[in-house]
Amino acid sequence: MNRQAQAAVLFLLGAALLHAGVTDLYLRYVKAGLRPLLLASGAVLIAVALATAWYERRRHRRTRADAHPEPRVAWLLLLPLLALILIAPPALGSYSALRSGTALQKSYAYGPLPAGDPVPLSLVDYASRAAYGHGRSLHGRAVRVTGFLALDSAGRPYLVRMALNCCAADAQPVKIALTGALPPVLRPDAWLEVTGTYTPRLIHDPVNGGPVPYLRVTAARPVPAPHDPYDETWNT
Repeated sequence: MNRQAQAAVLFLLGAALLHAGVTDLYLRYVKAGLRPLLLASGAVLIAVALATAWYERRRHRRTRADAHPEPRVAWLLLLPLLALILIAPPALGSYSALRSGTALQKSYAYGPLPAGDPVPLSLVDYASRAAYGHGRSLHGRAVRVTGFLALDSAGRPYLVRMALNCCAADAQPVKIALTGALPPVLRPDAWLEVTGTYTPRLIHDPVNGGPVPYLRVTAARPVPAPHDPYDETWNT
């Protein structure tokens, strides 16, 4: 691979990163807060590619006999480019959730619930209030939570969101066990918007022993997968 080819590959890599950042494809790989860095990286790669092509053009006096072959390993730069262009991995789902322990963490404080009936809450917020806040802020209030379904080997249903620290590689599940008025057909990985009330019932995750609170379901309906399937509120 000569330097002109390297410049072309760098340009395509930068363009692919910019495309991922602009079209939200990047949400399959990293958390939303890293978008500016991703766009900046793409811009830098394009700038380096253009500078390399300009520099090589100025060296037009060098003959082919004087040129030295570039290492073939440089062609490996095409692999991440092909992955970005050809492969759009699905968001992690029930298979990963059931094989990882809950990542639920205790919050420092629980503020009052927002207005609304039912109250819209993130799955992580409900789980933390139920497990560590002992449901004190949830008594007497109906809540609405969204997540995807996972069924364990015993058929117990969970509502799950995968929590991100940095990127999809470190995603971990936060789980809520469901009871009450469940849909007659439960399909793993289907997204549900669940309305329900707090119940003190709690179990421990068989993978890591972490707390998994219950939600008593009063209504549930299928919904499309959200724009950003990952939850970033667990470590904030």
